[in-house]
Amino acid sequence: MNSAPPARRTRAARLTRAAVYAAEVTLTDGRRFASLGGVVVRNRRLVLLWLRRQALRLANGHGIVLAPESVRLPTRDVRPVRFHGSHAPEELRRWATGGAHQDHAIRALEAGFPALFTVLDPAVGLSLTLAGWRGHPADHWSRHTNRS
Repeated sequence: MNSAPPARRTRAARLTRAAVYAAEVTLTDGRRFASLGGVVVRNRRLVLLWLRRQALRLANGHGIVLAPESVRLPTRDVRPVRFHGSHAPEELRRWATGGAHQDHAIRALEAGFPALFTVLDPAVGLSLTLAGWRGHPADHWSRHTNRS
């Protein structure tokens, strides 16, 4: 057999063999689409942790560079966004800190459905979506979204 022992496999190789979860934060104005960042992790709780962290960073940062978090994740944070009103940051904060919202998201992931949350910045028509799902990013986008 030509495979490396488990201790010598790379993190990416281990993630491809086990169940993986992915998440991404996207922004659209209805015509153009941009990914602000994403992650592939080993379980749904880490996906939800990453999504909550990004929601709070986007809400609290509101276009300002923030200090590094005390809890280090093996992933980078998304790029900041400058919102033109307070509605989107308030909704992001409400989603990230609301127990019912988090319970709904983890139940969706447990059932094999994506966890999605979208906020709108009505002043400029921007739509920001936080999404988490089981599988790799390519699996999700090839089935659910036309990224062209």
